[in-house]
Amino acid sequence: MTNPVRIKRVYEPCRAENGSRVLVDRVWPRGISKGNLRLQHWAKEVAPSDELRRWFGHDPERWAEFKRRYVDELAARPEPVAALREWLAFGPLTLLYAARDADHNNAVALKAYLEAACAGATGTGATDG
Repeated sequence: MTNPVRIKRVYEPCRAENGSRVLVDRVWPRGISKGNLRLQHWAKEVAPSDELRRWFGHDPERWAEFKRRYVDELAARPEPVAALREWLAFGPLTLLYAARDADHNNAVALKAYLEAACAGATGTGATDG
């Protein structure tokens, strides 16, 4: 992959090196107006299902199982993932998320999945980390 995938919390300042900024949460982040987020796209369709999101609850003990289930959901919806890969053709891609936990959120798992997909991997084990 020639262009990097980055992740960033929506509450952090926008920088030029962010490239295309895509919100990957299903719900709009609290306290931010749509005009102030400075994003190119809101990709709700790549976010975890409401059921999975509620089950996970950002509990680090559920992280491994969350990643496994989320990868299954992503594999079942190849079109939205392909759309994100297309954004990478234009330059760096920053996946925006609102969760407080920077290590255990869907953007972390999605970044690994995208990197594996761009490298030609099937996505299996792509979210270890």
